[in-house]
Amino acid sequence: MASFAVSGARLGVVRPGGGAARSGGERRSGVDLPPVLFRRKDSFSRTVLSCAGAPGKVLVPGGGNDDLLSSAEPAVDTPVQSEELEVPDEAELVVEEPVSSSAAEASSAVEVEEKPEPSEVIEGTSETETDGVAIETKAPLVEEKPRVIPPPGDGQRIYQIDPMLEGFRNHLDYRYSEYKRMRAAIDQHEGGLDAFSRGYEKLGFTRSAEGITYREWAPGAHSAALVGDFNNWNPNVDTMTRNEYGVWEIFLPNNADGSPAIPHGSRVKIRMDTPSGVKDSIPAWIKFSVQAPGEIPYNGIYYDPPEEEKYVFKHPQLKRPKSLRIYESHVGMSSPEPKINTYANFRDEVLPRIKRLGYNAVQIMAIQEHSYYASFGYHVTNFFAPSSRFGTPEDLKSLIDKAHELGLLVLMDIVHSHASNNTLDGLNGFDGTDTHYFHGGARGHHWMWDSRLFNYGSWEVLRFLLSNARWWLEEYKFDGFRFDGVTSMMYTHHGLQVAFTGNYGEYFGFATDVDAVVYLMLVNDLIHGLYPEAVAIGEDVSGMPTFCIPVQDGGVGFDYRLHMAVPDKWIELLKQSDEYWKMGDIVHTLTNRRWLEKCVTYAESHDQALVGDKTIAFWLMDKDMYDFMALDRPSTPQIDRGIALHKMIRLVTMGLGGEGYLNFMGNEFGHPEWIDFPRGPQSLPNGSVIPGNNNSYDKCRRRFDLGDADYLRYRGMQEFDQAMQHLEETYEFMTSDHQYVSRKHEEDKVIIFERGNLVFVFNFHWSNSYFDYRVGCFKPGKYKIVLDSDDGLFGGFSRLDHEAEYFTAVSLGSISYFIVTCKYKITTHFLIPYRTGRMTTGLVLSRCTHPAEQPSFTHSQRTNRAQQRLLGKDHSRDELRGTTPLRNATRRHAAPYDAARDHVEGGSGIQSTSLFTLLLLSCGNKASKKLVFSLQHGSSYARMPVLHASLVGWLKDVTAPFNVFMHKIGHFL
Repeated sequence: MASFAVSGARLGVVRPGGGAARSGGERRSGVDLPPVLFRRKDSFSRTVLSCAGAPGKVLVPGGGNDDLLSSAEPAVDTPVQSEELEVPDEAELVVEEPVSSSAAEASSAVEVEEKPEPSEVIEGTSETETDGVAIETKAPLVEEKPRVIPPPGDGQRIYQIDPMLEGFRNHLDYRYSEYKRMRAAIDQHEGGLDAFSRGYEKLGFTRSAEGITYREWAPGAHSAALVGDFNNWNPNVDTMTRNEYGVWEIFLPNNADGSPAIPHGSRVKIRMDTPSGVKDSIPAWIKFSVQAPGEIPYNGIYYDPPEEEKYVFKHPQLKRPKSLRIYESHVGMSSPEPKINTYANFRDEVLPRIKRLGYNAVQIMAIQEHSYYASFGYHVTNFFAPSSRFGTPEDLKSLIDKAHELGLLVLMDIVHSHASNNTLDGLNGFDGTDTHYFHGGARGHHWMWDSRLFNYGSWEVLRFLLSNARWWLEEYKFDGFRFDGVTSMMYTHHGLQVAFTGNYGEYFGFATDVDAVVYLMLVNDLIHGLYPEAVAIGEDVSGMPTFCIPVQDGGVGFDYRLHMAVPDKWIELLKQSDEYWKMGDIVHTLTNRRWLEKCVTYAESHDQALVGDKTIAFWLMDKDMYDFMALDRPSTPQIDRGIALHKMIRLVTMGLGGEGYLNFMGNEFGHPEWIDFPRGPQSLPNGSVIPGNNNSYDKCRRRFDLGDADYLRYRGMQEFDQAMQHLEETYEFMTSDHQYVSRKHEEDKVIIFERGNLVFVFNFHWSNSYFDYRVGCFKPGKYKIVLDSDDGLFGGFSRLDHEAEYFTAVSLGSISYFIVTCKYKITTHFLIPYRTGRMTTGLVLSRCTHPAEQPSFTHSQRTNRAQQRLLGKDHSRDELRGTTPLRNATRRHAAPYDAARDHVEGGSGIQSTSLFTLLLLSCGNKASKKLVFSLQHGSSYARMPVLHASLVGWLKDVTAPFNVFMHKIGHFL
C-alpha cells in the first residue's frame, strides 16, 4: 500500500489490485434493514411525506414549492393529504441493512440510551505551561447531565418586549406557526429533533461489527456505484441500490481477516449516472477529504482510524463566560512565515498567545473543507470534513482540547448560508439536478458570491444542516458557532442593494424567507437544548428585531448579533479628517442596538483586512508604517496620530458597543498592509484578466513578531490591547446593566460615558488639551487612573500623573462630579491631554474633606481666577452645605468639609467602605484623549437625576484655551 502526505496528515492509499479477500460472501445491497434502527418505541398512524421527491419540491408536511410563500396560515395539526409530498416513516426512511444480532443490539442501544441532562457547572483548575511559565487556569467546567430540547412555547413574549411588533403580528405568528408545524412533523416522523439531527449515524459511511454501510440521498441519479482505491475504481464491482425515497445504499462486509473492506485513508467517491451525465462526486457526508499532490479536484477519504490513533479528549468543556472577548483567527495564515500553518502549530504557538492577551474565546475560520483557499473558508465543499490543509481531524481535536485546558472557548465560523459552486468536489449538481440541495433557477444562485443557496424548506436539507451543526459540537467539542451570512439567508434579496432603515416592514414582509428563519429557529433550539453552554452568534447586518430573543418567546434564538454597523462606521470616518468626526454620530452607531438583544461589537474583522480594503492601522498611518515604526528613529505626526486613534477607536468600541468584543488576529497591534491569499491570474467571462500575486503567501500570514518586538511601536499597541482585555476581565463592564452616555460635545470632541463601574472619558480633539475639566459621575468618591493610553508602555508620551487622586464634589440634586486634574509632569496643572490613556489599580478609600481642600489640588493664579469666577457665584449655597469655595489665587486650604452633613442632605459624602477606581484614557498628538473612571461601590446609592442636564453647560464662560471649567451643576437646574 502506497502513501502520501497532505498537510501533516499521512494517509494510506491502496494500490490497484490491493486488498484482502472479503469474508461473508458477496457485497450486499438492498438487504433487509432492522426496523429498530428507524422506528420509535410507540406506534401510531401518520401521514407519510417523501424524503426525496421530485426536484424543487418542499419536503415538509404541507409545504409548498419554490414560489413565494402563501400568506395563508396552515393549522399545525392539520393532516397532510397530498400523495406527492411524503415524509418517510421511521421504518421506511432510508434503506436496508443486513440483519444481525449485534447490529440490532447496537441499534436498540442507540434507541433506548438515556439522553444527557442539561449541563451543570463545576469548578475546575488546571496548570498550564505557556512560554515556559506555569499558568494556573481556573475556569468553570461543564458536568454532563441529561439534555433535553424544550418544546415550543407560545411565542408571544416578543410583543411584551417590543409592542411595536403588534403591527406585524400576522407575519410573526405565521412564522412561529411554521416553526411549530415543523417541530411537530419532526417529532412525528423522526422521533424528535434529537434523533433527526443525528443523520450522520445513518447516511454517509457507518461502521458495524460486520462491515461498512454507505448510504447517499441522490434522488436524481439513474444509477450509482461506490468506487475508490479499495476496488481499483471499478464502477462495476460495488453497485448500489436505490429505494423509493431516492436513497442509494451498499453494504461491504469485512475482509476474511476481519479488517474493514475499505482501509482507513483510502480515497473514495460515488459514481453516478445522472441527467447531466456520468460524474464522480465526493460523498456528501464525507468526514475527510484531501487534495492529492498535482491534482485539482479533492478526493473523499474514508476516515476511520484505529482506536489507538483516535484522539481522546482530556479536558472538559467550559461554562459560557459572562462576557465574550473573541479572538478571530484563521489557522492557515496564523504563522509569521509565508506558508500554510497547521492545527498543531496553532495549538502550540497561537493559543498561548491568545490566552496571554486576555481573550476568553477563539473563533476559528475556514474549518469546513473548501477547495478554494482564497475563499477564506466561505465556499464550503465538504461540510462534515475539517480542512485537510492544516492537518488531520485528530489534530483539530487536540487543538480544541488544548484551548479548553487554557480556559478558552472555541467557536467555529460555520457556513450554512450558501455552498461552493463546484460540481466535482462539492454539493452543486450532486445528483445531476439543479434542485438537489438548493433552490432551482435564479433563487438558488447568489449572484455576488457565485455560490449556491440552500432550499431550507426541503426535509433532507434540514436533516443535512441540523446534523452538520450537531456533528461539530458532538464530535469535535466546539463550544458554539458564528453563523456566517445570516442576512443572506433571511431575505430573498440577500441584503444586497437594500438599505435597512429600521422600518419594521423591511424585516417582516414578502422579502423574508420564512423557511430560512424557521431553520435558524430549529438549529438554535438544537444548540441550546442539547448543549446549554454553547454560544450562537449570527452575522446579521439588517438588525432584524427578535433576532436574539429565545425561540420559546417568539424570537430567532441567537445569543448575540454581530454589530456590523460599527466597523462600517469607522471606515467611513477614517476616509475623512478627524476634524470632521461627529461625536454624536459615533455614540449613536455604537449604542444603536435593540433592548435585551446582545451584540458582539468590533472595530474591524477579517473583512476590513482583505485585499481591496485597509485595516484601521493602515487607514491611519498608511505608507509611514514602512519607515517610521522603529523606536530608534523619529516618529511622524501621522504615526503619532495613528497610534493614538488606533487605541482610542478600539477602546470606545469595546466600552460602548455591545456585550461582547471581537478582534481579528494581528489587528491588536495594528498589523500592517492587507490579506491577500496566494492566487494566479483569473480570466473573466468578458475577456478581462484579473492579475494574480504569483501564488505568494507573503500577504497571507500574521507577523506576530512585529507585535512582540520591543524596538517597534507595534509593541505599545499590543500592550494596550492586552491591558484593555484584562481590564474587562476585572470589571466586566461589557455586561453591566448600567450604561449612561453623559456627554458628547461636538466642539470639544469629547465623549464621556459610564459602563458598569467605570467612567470613560474620550477627547478626540486633534490639538486641544483641557485643564480642570469637570466630569459628571454616578457614584461619589475618590478616583484613580486605571488605564491611560498615553502611557509610555502603550506608545504614548506619559503626560499624566498616575499618582494624582481625583475627588467628587457635590451640587444640588445629589449630583456628583469631579474635576479632571490630570497633572502635567512639569507643572501642577491637571488636564485632559489630547490622545492619551493609562491604567493603574484601584484603592479602598475614605475621605472627610472637600476635594478642593486637598493639598494636591494646587492651581496656578490663572486657573484660580477662572475657578473663582465659575465656582463663586452662589457662596451662600456652599456655606449652607458646609463648604467654603476657593476665594483667591493663593489660598490652598479651606475650611473642613462636613461629609456627615453632606450625606444627610443627600449630597455625595462617601462612606469608608466604598471602593472606587478611576479609568482615565487619553491619546496623544493631534487625535484624542480618553479618560475612563472605574468605580466599585460597596454601599447603596440612589440614581442621580438630571445628570445629563447637569452636563449641558459645562463649558460656558471659558476664557482660556486648554483650561476648561464647569459651572456648579446647581446653576443649570
